[in-house]
Amino acid sequence: HVQFVFERQWQALRAAAHARGILLFGDLPLFVALDSADVWAHRALFALDAEGRPTRVAGVPPDYFSETGQLWGNPLYEWEAHERERFRWWVERLRTQLARFDLVRIDHFRGLEACWEIPAGARTAMEGRWVPAPGMRLLERLRRAFGGLPLVAEDLGVITPAVEALRERFGLPGMRVLQFAFGGDAANPHLPHNHVPHAVVYTGTHDNDTTVGWHAALEPGARAHLEAYLGGAAGEMPWPLLRMALASVARLAVIPMQDALGLGSEARMNRPGRTEGNWRWRFQWDQVPSDLAARLRGLLGLYGRLA
Repeated sequence: HVQFVFERQWQALRAAAHARGILLFGDLPLFVALDSADVWAHRALFALDAEGRPTRVAGVPPDYFSETGQLWGNPLYEWEAHERERFRWWVERLRTQLARFDLVRIDHFRGLEACWEIPAGARTAMEGRWVPAPGMRLLERLRRAFGGLPLVAEDLGVITPAVEALRERFGLPGMRVLQFAFGGDAANPHLPHNHVPHAVVYTGTHDNDTTVGWHAALEPGARAHLEAYLGGAAGEMPWPLLRMALASVARLAVIPMQDALGLGSEARMNRPGRTEGNWRWRFQWDQVPSDLAARLRGLLGLYGRLA
């Protein structure tokens, strides 16, 4: 009954948004949880033993967020089983998402080209290996099913030429994250002068610190790079990064609510690799500055982002 009520309320929200010219941008995690209804109802599609326990699980190798990688623990897919049923489960999964959202980001898109496979019971993700995935055939099946792919590829992390080729083959926009732009060289793809129109720019994602928290913890080299790029001191964070995102040539810009509100690390949504203390922050109306709407509208108009 709770799911029924949620669905009814969500569709009312979506209808109200559409009536005001607002589209909803959703998120599709590549993997699903072991204790999900999907795994329970479709065991043959997942890497499970006879008792329903995972034999191989998902994660990523050491990266920006963790020296030992991230051990997510989601059961990996039995791709041959998915191919035998012509990816029917995936078609229905995306159909459900598109009934709720107008645009969907595939989280961990690179896993459609190859997954980081970790033996069940491993202590860290460092015990994993890359295993190919049938992303080309899967995306082609989805394109035929829907006549187009209203998707965004989360192309962060270990991105190889093969992953880029897969994204480009299907014309999916990738991501640019401003918090990843500073401290390297001028070729960094996250720097605004390297942005492309067919992309989505973020100040930071749910995995990053808030922009205020990020700026407070910047290493001296990255801070100097940021200030040189801005032509002076960063000033009132997070507004310089908000302005940078909205000025980007990327067609879509995403400003997390915590950044719009100017909140610090206490409002961070997620810390990758940690299992406790995440997804706790909640929006409160009394956090909204009285001039926020006018200030955002001014920047949206200045950079041609008003409909």
